Amino acid sequence: MRKKINKMISLSAGIGLIRISRVLLLIILFVGCGKNYSPEQKAYISKIEEERKEKNEWMKNDSNSPFNFKGKVEFYDLKYFDVDPDFVFKSKLYEYGSKDTVIIFGTKGEERKTVRFGYVKFTYEEKEHKINVYQGTTRTGENYYSIWFTDLTTNKESYGVGRYIDFEKQTDPEHIYEIDFNLAYNPYCAYSPDYSCAIPTKDDFISIAIKAGEKKFHD
Repeated sequence: MRKKINKMISLSAGIGLIRISRVLLLIILFVGCGKNYSPEQKAYISKIEEERKEKNEWMKNDSNSPFNFKGKVEFYDLKYFDVDPDFVFKSKLYEYGSKDTVIIFGTKGEERKTVRFGYVKFTYEEKEHKINVYQGTTRTGENYYSIWFTDLTTNKESYGVGRYIDFEKQTDPEHIYEIDFNLAYNPYCAYSPDYSCAIPTKDDFISIAIKAGEKKFHD
Protein backbone atom coordinates (compact mmCIF):
# COMPACT_ATOMS: atom_id res chain seq x y z
CA MET A 1 0.00 0.00 0.00
CA ARG A 2 2.83 2.37 0.93
CA LYS A 3 4.60 1.59 -2.36
CA LYS A 4 1.43 2.40 -4.26
CA ILE A 5 1.08 5.75 -2.46
CA ASN A 6 4.73 6.59 -3.13
CA LYS A 7 4.25 5.72 -6.78
CA MET A 8 1.22 8.03 -7.01
CA ILE A 9 3.15 10.85 -5.34
CA SER A 10 6.04 10.40 -7.76
CA LEU A 11 3.65 10.37 -10.71
CA SER A 12 1.93 13.56 -9.52
CA ALA A 13 5.28 15.26 -8.99
CA GLY A 14 6.34 14.25 -12.47
CA ILE A 15 3.18 15.68 -14.04
CA GLY A 16 3.70 18.88 -12.06
CA LEU A 17 7.25 19.22 -13.34
CA ILE A 18 6.07 18.67 -16.91
CA ARG A 19 3.47 21.41 -16.52
CA ILE A 20 6.03 23.80 -15.04
CA SER A 21 8.44 22.99 -17.88
CA ARG A 22 5.75 23.75 -20.45
CA VAL A 23 4.98 27.08 -18.83
CA LEU A 24 8.68 27.99 -18.73
CA LEU A 25 9.02 27.00 -22.38
CA LEU A 26 6.09 29.23 -23.35
CA ILE A 27 7.63 32.13 -21.42
CA ILE A 28 10.97 31.59 -23.15
CA LEU A 29 9.31 31.42 -26.56
CA PHE A 30 7.27 34.56 -25.84
CA VAL A 31 10.32 36.49 -24.73
CA GLY A 32 12.27 35.16 -27.69
CA CYS A 33 9.64 36.51 -30.07
CA GLY A 34 10.02 40.01 -28.67
CA LYS A 35 12.05 42.67 -30.42
CA ASN A 36 15.75 42.81 -29.74
CA TYR A 37 16.51 46.49 -29.30
CA SER A 38 19.95 48.02 -29.62
CA PRO A 39 21.41 49.98 -26.68
CA GLU A 40 20.53 53.21 -28.53
CA GLN A 41 16.92 52.09 -28.98
CA LYS A 42 16.66 51.07 -25.32
CA ALA A 43 17.95 54.52 -24.31
CA TYR A 44 15.37 56.12 -26.60
CA ILE A 45 12.56 54.03 -25.09
CA SER A 46 13.62 55.03 -21.56
CA LYS A 47 13.72 58.69 -22.60
CA ILE A 48 10.18 58.62 -24.03
CA GLU A 49 8.84 56.75 -21.00
CA GLU A 50 10.37 59.37 -18.69
CA GLU A 51 8.87 62.19 -20.76
CA ARG A 52 5.47 60.52 -20.45
CA LYS A 53 5.78 60.44 -16.67
CA GLU A 54 6.66 64.13 -16.63
CA LYS A 55 3.72 65.01 -18.89
CA ASN A 56 1.41 62.97 -16.67
CA GLU A 57 2.47 65.00 -13.64
CA TRP A 58 2.03 68.27 -15.54
CA MET A 59 -1.43 67.30 -16.72
CA LYS A 60 -2.45 66.33 -13.22
CA ASN A 61 -1.05 69.25 -11.26
CA ASP A 62 -0.37 72.30 -13.42
CA SER A 63 -2.97 75.07 -13.32
CA ASN A 64 -2.68 75.53 -17.10
CA SER A 65 -3.40 71.91 -18.01
CA PRO A 66 -6.77 71.01 -19.57
CA PHE A 67 -7.69 69.26 -16.33
CA ASN A 68 -7.42 72.47 -14.30
CA PHE A 69 -7.53 75.57 -16.52
CA LYS A 70 -11.22 75.74 -17.49
CA GLY A 71 -12.69 74.12 -14.43
CA LYS A 72 -11.60 70.97 -12.67
CA VAL A 73 -11.78 67.75 -14.71
CA GLU A 74 -11.29 64.40 -13.03
CA PHE A 75 -7.80 63.18 -13.81
CA TYR A 76 -6.66 59.69 -14.67
CA ASP A 77 -3.22 58.64 -15.88
CA LEU A 78 -2.82 59.12 -19.62
CA LYS A 79 -2.74 55.93 -21.67
CA TYR A 80 -0.16 55.03 -24.28
CA PHE A 81 0.89 52.35 -26.70
CA ASP A 82 4.26 50.82 -25.83
CA VAL A 83 7.15 52.87 -27.17
CA ASP A 84 8.14 51.44 -30.54
CA PRO A 85 11.28 52.70 -32.34
CA ASP A 86 9.90 51.25 -35.59
CA PHE A 87 7.43 54.15 -35.67
CA VAL A 88 10.16 56.78 -35.94
CA PHE A 89 10.79 58.00 -39.50
CA LYS A 90 12.85 60.63 -41.28
CA SER A 91 11.73 62.81 -44.16
CA LYS A 92 12.27 66.08 -45.95
CA LEU A 93 9.42 68.56 -45.97
CA TYR A 94 7.97 68.62 -49.48
CA GLU A 95 6.26 71.97 -50.00
CA TYR A 96 3.21 72.13 -52.22
CA GLY A 97 3.66 74.37 -55.27
CA SER A 98 0.21 75.81 -54.64
CA LYS A 99 -0.37 76.29 -50.94
CA ASP A 100 -4.13 76.21 -50.74
CA THR A 101 -6.06 77.78 -47.90
CA VAL A 102 -8.52 75.15 -46.75
CA ILE A 103 -11.44 75.16 -44.36
CA ILE A 104 -11.37 72.64 -41.57
CA PHE A 105 -13.78 72.27 -38.70
CA GLY A 106 -13.35 72.33 -34.97
CA THR A 107 -15.08 69.86 -32.69
CA LYS A 108 -17.64 72.51 -31.76
CA GLY A 109 -18.59 72.99 -35.41
CA GLU A 110 -16.71 76.22 -36.06
CA GLU A 111 -14.87 76.79 -39.34
CA ARG A 112 -11.13 77.36 -39.31
CA LYS A 113 -8.87 78.51 -42.10
CA THR A 114 -5.48 76.87 -42.48
CA VAL A 115 -2.88 76.50 -45.20
CA ARG A 116 -2.01 73.08 -46.58
CA PHE A 117 1.70 73.85 -46.66
CA GLY A 118 3.40 70.60 -47.60
CA TYR A 119 3.85 67.00 -46.61
CA VAL A 120 6.32 64.49 -45.22
CA LYS A 121 6.47 60.86 -46.28
CA PHE A 122 7.55 57.58 -44.76
CA THR A 123 7.69 53.91 -45.65
CA TYR A 124 6.16 51.29 -43.39
CA GLU A 125 6.03 47.59 -44.24
CA GLU A 126 7.20 48.35 -47.79
CA LYS A 127 4.41 50.83 -48.47
CA GLU A 128 4.92 54.58 -48.76
CA HIS A 129 2.62 57.00 -46.96
CA LYS A 130 2.44 60.76 -46.83
CA ILE A 131 1.00 63.09 -44.26
CA ASN A 132 0.14 66.75 -44.60
CA VAL A 133 1.78 69.60 -42.74
CA TYR A 134 -0.50 72.57 -42.09
CA GLN A 135 0.41 76.19 -41.48
CA GLY A 136 -1.61 78.28 -39.07
CA THR A 137 -1.27 81.77 -37.62
CA THR A 138 -1.29 82.73 -33.98
CA ARG A 139 -3.20 85.73 -32.62
CA THR A 140 0.07 87.66 -32.66
CA GLY A 141 0.57 86.95 -36.38
CA GLU A 142 3.26 84.28 -36.08
CA ASN A 143 3.16 81.16 -38.22
CA TYR A 144 3.07 77.71 -36.68
CA TYR A 145 3.00 74.27 -38.29
CA SER A 146 1.02 71.18 -37.35
CA ILE A 147 0.55 67.55 -38.26
CA TRP A 148 -2.74 65.86 -37.43
CA PHE A 149 -3.94 62.49 -38.60
CA THR A 150 -6.28 59.55 -38.24
CA ASP A 151 -5.40 55.90 -38.82
CA LEU A 152 -6.81 52.40 -38.38
CA THR A 153 -6.68 52.69 -34.57
CA THR A 154 -8.83 55.85 -34.57
CA ASN A 155 -12.01 55.54 -32.49
CA LYS A 156 -10.89 52.09 -31.40
CA GLU A 157 -7.67 52.20 -29.41
CA SER A 158 -6.92 55.87 -30.05
CA TYR A 159 -8.98 59.06 -29.78
CA GLY A 160 -11.92 59.25 -32.19
CA VAL A 161 -11.18 62.74 -33.51
CA GLY A 162 -7.54 62.03 -34.32
CA ARG A 163 -4.09 62.75 -32.96
CA TYR A 164 -1.47 65.47 -33.39
CA ILE A 165 2.32 65.63 -33.76
CA ASP A 166 4.23 68.86 -33.15
CA PHE A 167 6.18 70.11 -36.17
CA GLU A 168 8.89 72.77 -36.08
CA LYS A 169 9.69 74.03 -39.58
CA GLN A 170 13.34 74.73 -40.34
CA THR A 171 14.68 77.29 -42.81
CA ASP A 172 16.95 74.79 -44.58
CA PRO A 173 14.93 73.26 -47.47
CA GLU A 174 17.11 70.14 -47.30
CA HIS A 175 16.54 69.64 -43.59
CA ILE A 176 15.64 66.08 -42.62
CA TYR A 177 12.84 65.96 -40.05
CA GLU A 178 12.16 63.21 -37.56
CA ILE A 179 8.54 62.09 -37.60
CA ASP A 180 8.04 60.25 -34.32
CA PHE A 181 4.61 58.68 -33.90
CA ASN A 182 5.52 57.75 -30.32
CA LEU A 183 5.05 61.46 -29.65
CA ALA A 184 1.54 61.54 -31.15
CA TYR A 185 -0.80 63.07 -28.59
CA ASN A 186 -4.45 63.84 -28.05
CA PRO A 187 -5.74 67.41 -28.40
CA TYR A 188 -7.27 68.97 -25.30
CA CYS A 189 -10.82 68.22 -26.41
CA ALA A 190 -10.04 64.55 -25.69
CA TYR A 191 -10.08 65.40 -21.97
CA SER A 192 -12.60 68.21 -21.61
CA PRO A 193 -15.66 69.39 -23.62
CA ASP A 194 -14.64 72.98 -22.83
CA TYR A 195 -12.05 72.81 -25.63
CA SER A 196 -12.43 72.67 -29.39
CA CYS A 197 -9.79 71.14 -31.62
CA ALA A 198 -9.14 70.80 -35.34
CA ILE A 199 -10.64 67.70 -36.96
CA PRO A 200 -8.32 65.95 -39.43
CA THR A 201 -9.77 65.69 -42.93
CA LYS A 202 -10.12 62.57 -45.08
CA ASP A 203 -6.82 63.57 -46.71
CA ASP A 204 -5.12 63.15 -43.33
CA PHE A 205 -6.01 59.47 -42.99
CA ILE A 206 -3.10 57.00 -42.87
CA SER A 207 -4.17 53.53 -43.96
CA ILE A 208 -2.25 51.57 -41.32
CA ALA A 209 -2.68 50.95 -37.60
CA ILE A 210 -0.28 53.33 -35.89
CA LYS A 211 0.12 51.57 -32.56
CA ALA A 212 2.31 54.29 -31.14
CA GLY A 213 1.73 57.42 -29.11
CA GLU A 214 -1.24 58.25 -26.94
CA LYS A 215 -4.35 56.10 -26.65
CA LYS A 216 -7.92 57.07 -25.82
CA PHE A 217 -8.36 58.87 -22.52
CA HIS A 218 -12.01 57.86 -22.11
CA ASP A 219 -13.15 54.30 -22.80
